[in-house]
Amino acid sequence: MLERLASQSPRGKAAQTAGAAATAASRAVSGPGPHLQPSPRVLKLWRGAQAVCFDIDCTVAINDQLDLLAEFMGVGQKVAAITNSAMDGSMSLEDALEQRLAVINCTPADIQAFLKAHPPESRLTPGAKDLIQQLQARGIAVYLISGGFRELCLPICRLLGVPIKNLFANRMNWQVDDDTGMPTKLVGFDIREPTGHQGGKPRAIAELRRMFPYETVVMVGDGITDLEAVQEGGGADLFIGFGGIVRRKVVEEAADWFVDSFKVLQEALPRHRVAMIGSGAWACTAVRMIAENLAEEGRADKFCQDVRMWVYEEEVEGRKLTELINERHENVKYMPGVQLGDNVVACADLTEAVRDATILVFCAPHQFIHRIAKQLAGHVSKDAIAISLIKGMRVRPDGPQLISELIRKELGLDCSVLMGANIAADIARGELSEATIAYSVLANGQLLQEVFERPYFYTTLVPDVVGAEMCGTLKNIVALAAGFVEGLGFGPNTKAAIMRAGLNEMRRFAKALYPTVRDETFFESCGVADLIATCYGGRNRLVAKEYVAAVQAGKPESFGELEARLLGGQKLQGVLTSDEVQVILQRRGWEQDYPLFTTVNRIVNEQLPPSSIVDYKAAAQVHVAAPADASADDLSKLALGAAAAAGIPA
Repeated sequence: MLERLASQSPRGKAAQTAGAAATAASRAVSGPGPHLQPSPRVLKLWRGAQAVCFDIDCTVAINDQLDLLAEFMGVGQKVAAITNSAMDGSMSLEDALEQRLAVINCTPADIQAFLKAHPPESRLTPGAKDLIQQLQARGIAVYLISGGFRELCLPICRLLGVPIKNLFANRMNWQVDDDTGMPTKLVGFDIREPTGHQGGKPRAIAELRRMFPYETVVMVGDGITDLEAVQEGGGADLFIGFGGIVRRKVVEEAADWFVDSFKVLQEALPRHRVAMIGSGAWACTAVRMIAENLAEEGRADKFCQDVRMWVYEEEVEGRKLTELINERHENVKYMPGVQLGDNVVACADLTEAVRDATILVFCAPHQFIHRIAKQLAGHVSKDAIAISLIKGMRVRPDGPQLISELIRKELGLDCSVLMGANIAADIARGELSEATIAYSVLANGQLLQEVFERPYFYTTLVPDVVGAEMCGTLKNIVALAAGFVEGLGFGPNTKAAIMRAGLNEMRRFAKALYPTVRDETFFESCGVADLIATCYGGRNRLVAKEYVAAVQAGKPESFGELEARLLGGQKLQGVLTSDEVQVILQRRGWEQDYPLFTTVNRIVNEQLPPSSIVDYKAAAQVHVAAPADASADDLSKLALGAAAAAGIPA
């Protein structure tokens, strides 16, 4: 009834004509209403809303709460008569509310009896709770702004999960008994509340905007007072008319978007689509965790359940690898025996894999990423975000470039990183593991945490992308050293000494290149935990150990040969990373400052025997000729050759 009163008041009638003209002018591109389908502008505003305000009567609730109370009190017809007499515009909104309350004349006990007879579940509009919960799950603030009364709305507010402080509504005034100190008689309402006056809803929204820096505020309601919220300065940016309970012609014609079901608004909210770029052991393990998360109940409102995974096409068992993955839900070559999930879809076409994706997960050998990024340019959404699980860097003539930097530069996307003690096979078995998600934008880090966190896979957020990525990159060099030590037969004391020295060189080298790197980052999973795990169980340690065994047996094998024999198609990152880091050390004259890094590189390039690792300080002082005078150009050719060997086009 409040909406009818408002629409029949002199100001309300003027709002219907002037307001409709104003809103029509502001939406001239969309044409006159009703707008039953959202325009691109409207859809963008809805999807980008930071706060959504809902009316209660005939919007989130199926009736007018004051009318329902009047019927409960047996004065429904009398209240309706007051409403009808006010329709000629001779009575203000404030006076009409005052007189209706006087006729109802309830006591606090009557209010309690009414609430018991009409629990909030019986008053709620279907779909309202689901929509509000979905908005809140996305971090969108939800408010209830009603011309009704707080005493009647509070149970609805609680049922919807909206904080009480986010409820704007009128308050009843009560006369207090002098003897008992208890409220006994209704004596009108508090005129200080903005919602008791014409134009109260835009004033409430303006107050919200003064308190919080909301860029986009949406008002959803059924009546003219809700429409006012977008017509007055400082109010909402978008008005969505709701006709699921009452369909008001003026609202239908003037609304930016008119709907008769909350399900329409739910379906219009954006859902994130995740794409995995890579299909090796770690990529398969990561995509399995992602697929488990997205398949969980309650996730479908925020995430598309299917995860597309780019797979370099090759033949296995006489069939295409993508066909085998999609048929068996298992990567039989790189992660046999591990079910990826029915919702993982293998794609041989890189651009098809990332189509419509809003979250790109990069997990391919680092020497291939520059070529992959070039292929993706122009094929990814500008609103997408990225995360790199890749440990390595690219060396250019003008200096080093981390993979996150490369992705950010080539694709224009914010790129976080996930680094940690992540032996793929252990995680695939569901063993407790952890990782660090390092972010530049906190909201993106929190979203990515939702994508990766599992009961057996803990994640921690750290605002240090460069520090975490440098940890993940450099630890592979130290893992080679640990493998040499193990292959030589030395015990835990020696390995611990090598690991401590390696962690120290990792920290100093990272801070020398990037002074903003935080010391604390090295104590996260991406730092010391990852170093421990890879030095005891990683593939770089394994290959380095076997390299020593081959040398000692008098049948030396190159690292390339060992990679092919031991890793089943997986790539060894430590040797290439060592070469890349050594180029930087040579150019800057830092070789003697990082003796462990220098000695490891000389061993992998066969300039020193593996036994030099236990005397790395002296070994780094020995003058040796650089292998073919390694340069960034040489490394680029090496990466290009590796890419060609893997079938990645130039």
